[in-house]
Amino acid sequence: MSRILVLHEKAKSQRKRIILPEGEDWRVVKAASVIAKEKIADVLLLGKKDAVLALAKENSVSLDNVQLVDPLAFEKKDEIIEQFYEKRKYKGVTPEEAEKTVLGNFVFYAAMMIRMGYADGFVAGASHTTSDVARAALYCFQLDREVGTVSSAFIMEIENCPYGEKGLFAYADCGIIPYPTKRQLMGITISTSDLFRKLFGVEPKVALLSYSTKGSAEGDSIVTIREALAMIKEKRPDILVDGELQVDSALVPEVAKLKCPNSKVAGSANVLIFPNLDAGNISYKLSQRLANARAVGPVILGLDKPCSDLSRGCSWEDVVDTTAVTAIRAQGL
Repeated sequence: MSRILVLHEKAKSQRKRIILPEGEDWRVVKAASVIAKEKIADVLLLGKKDAVLALAKENSVSLDNVQLVDPLAFEKKDEIIEQFYEKRKYKGVTPEEAEKTVLGNFVFYAAMMIRMGYADGFVAGASHTTSDVARAALYCFQLDREVGTVSSAFIMEIENCPYGEKGLFAYADCGIIPYPTKRQLMGITISTSDLFRKLFGVEPKVALLSYSTKGSAEGDSIVTIREALAMIKEKRPDILVDGELQVDSALVPEVAKLKCPNSKVAGSANVLIFPNLDAGNISYKLSQRLANARAVGPVILGLDKPCSDLSRGCSWEDVVDTTAVTAIRAQGL
């Protein structure tokens, strides 16, 4: 069985309430139906009621056991707007602007519902940009002070792949930080390692990727990686991490023996930390399209509440997978 499908079973073991705020997208409506039917999570589907029901009928989708929430008619609407205003007024946001934001973008509405305890997490991005989703999360949730960095990670599963955890990987950051500083690389590494361990119960072996392996080249980005490595080892000595490593050194045992034979990570890395957003985003899409990898996420990390983004090119199956991951994070185990 796919390790991603195993996550569906793990989510079912302690069902959580997950909001899908893009109820006027047919892929999300289909996913909500499947999630509810398979009992992966208790689904709250946000959208204008008539539009959502028409979309479900048009696509022959049953919304039995899906809680449909029309944000414009929800009894807690005014309270949600007021709470968002209280959260953002220090930034000069007016009550009118708060109402326009919350009612104009249901991702903010969903984030505030979670902040107020009406649900446990949200998944969005099928019809919103990553910046929209990340902004809603940042504005409505609290930063995890231990990590200190908001980032994102993909869970990648590649069939018939001998590398990583038999083809299972985490890639980060692929969606949030364009050029991470050493402190941000530390935060990305800690968040992604903890996510991988929580989801799959295996030891993360983390490679800080570069165009250099252990001094084979020099450059500003390599200095940043080396400094980040030292900070990670000091703050979280329990994490098995090494760098800087080229990707073949990180993944291929034969190459690792030649280039860095004393590394405990090289040749067996299952968590890949990229030096910048270009590298991370390109790599996950290449893996997904050329190697037919199953990509789940991006999962947004570094906040006090679980939430996930989606690629706007996602399938309904992607929405289901990402909801399972978000629900497991909400379990707090």
